[in-house]
Amino acid sequence: MSTSTQKDRLYKLLKEYKKRYLRKQYAELDESATRLMVNNLLTDVFGYAELEDIKTEYNIKGVYADYIIQLQRKKYFIIEVKAVQLDLSSNHLRQALGYAANEGIDWILLTNGRQIELYRVIFSKPIDCKKIFSFNLLDDKELKESVEYLIYLTKKAVLHNELNNFWKRFQALDATNLCKQLYSSDVIKYLRKTLKKTTGLIFTDDDILESIHQIIIKAIPSAKPRSPLGGKLKEKSVKKPDNLDISLE
Repeated sequence: MSTSTQKDRLYKLLKEYKKRYLRKQYAELDESATRLMVNNLLTDVFGYAELEDIKTEYNIKGVYADYIIQLQRKKYFIIEVKAVQLDLSSNHLRQALGYAANEGIDWILLTNGRQIELYRVIFSKPIDCKKIFSFNLLDDKELKESVEYLIYLTKKAVLHNELNNFWKRFQALDATNLCKQLYSSDVIKYLRKTLKKTTGLIFTDDDILESIHQIIIKAIPSAKPRSPLGGKLKEKSVKKPDNLDISLE
């Protein structure tokens, strides 16, 4: 588990990165120049060793991924870099997803030096992915909020299995997964007993299932959803790009 000291250090490094690279004079950099920024992000901020941990222009079936992060012979990330002047798009994700699918890599990191997006690859048929978070480092508020998430991208966190545990927690608290749990026999039994105790009336399983179904399909006013880390989760961080139809040939 990452400590507050480690998070404070990461926040300081991110601010230094922003001060050095995210300046007006660099707003129109091309992709090759943007990679110099990303090199610093990977080494000085996230702690990966160049040459040892970072593989550039990695050949995957005749095409080249911008970066692969490999630790102890295991490939953890595909990193796709776009020019700082370009906004990240579903087309960029589709390209990286093809690389990840062919190489069997679980994580995709998209970045243009100022935006950072993390995706988990879902090895299903067809291949799919889940957006975990997205942050704009130009925004001071987002940069500060990002620390709670970007800490899982650091070399130390990856080696200590913290990224994998974060994914398990993310999955467990995913709305779709929780909806499935609401229909479980244990939940139905608990609700039936509780309702009988509070009302003195007997309810059937079908009565409770119908109410649960209404809860799931209807918008009910409540507090904003929260992230797996306990903070409020922005809607943009859970949207999934459309039309991720890729070829695995």
